[in-house]
Amino acid sequence: MTEFSRSEREVLLQVANAAADAAAVVTLDYFRTTRLKTENKADGHFDPVTCADREAEQAIREVLRQMRPEDGILGEEFGPVQGTSGLTWVLDPIDGTRGFISGTPTWGTLISIRDAAGPILGMIDQPYTGERFVGGFGLAELHRGGKATRIGVRPSPRLGDAILFTTFPEVGSLVEGAAFLELSRQVRLTRYGMDCYAYALLASGNVDLVVEAGLQAYDVQAPIAVIEAAGGIVTDWRGGPAHEGGRIVAAASASLHRAALQLLQLVPDV
Repeated sequence: MTEFSRSEREVLLQVANAAADAAAVVTLDYFRTTRLKTENKADGHFDPVTCADREAEQAIREVLRQMRPEDGILGEEFGPVQGTSGLTWVLDPIDGTRGFISGTPTWGTLISIRDAAGPILGMIDQPYTGERFVGGFGLAELHRGGKATRIGVRPSPRLGDAILFTTFPEVGSLVEGAAFLELSRQVRLTRYGMDCYAYALLASGNVDLVVEAGLQAYDVQAPIAVIEAAGGIVTDWRGGPAHEGGRIVAAASASLHRAALQLLQLVPDV
């Protein structure tokens, strides 16, 4: 993993915060308004994108163009930019677009920085709730109301007492969904929705497991950085690196992670 001086870390944090601030101006301006325009970018199912998604990513890219022109960019809405620094900014301007167009408040903006080994700094920004979760460079913090509070995963219960989250009840394929349901039967409580906010809740010690499938790199790299900084574990369903997306299991402890993998590893590779 790339080593950074204190001043380099401070600059990267400053840029990440500036990028999140720029995106929030756009997203909050459109949220719960009649000016929001929505399109479907998929065939056969509903995969929405809004003018707010695109304009927010453009606002982030403009910050990066001005402040970090040597870095690469991988974003959900526009093509990749090749950089020369060895660092890439990975962006999801609105994680939870379905929630955004429905007026629910737990959508967020995901911003992370990765090197060749994976994510090194992540930010889960929740503009409407005023919460910004930051992980990396020795930090695991919640920024709210001008204050920074240290966050961490909570002491892990046994699987039977755990709280499990996923975004959609239909988790991936039928086989993946069946494995999730078996895991769900063994925990105390399963909840749905939240998108990236579920990962923030895990990092801040409110829930114990998040399990999903079919994700992209821009969906997971910021949550990985935040959760790992807070003391949690994020892998794929085989226990390997998850920063390119796919099947994701995030856990508050090694013991819960092992228990979840015992069930999820029964699903064959696609």
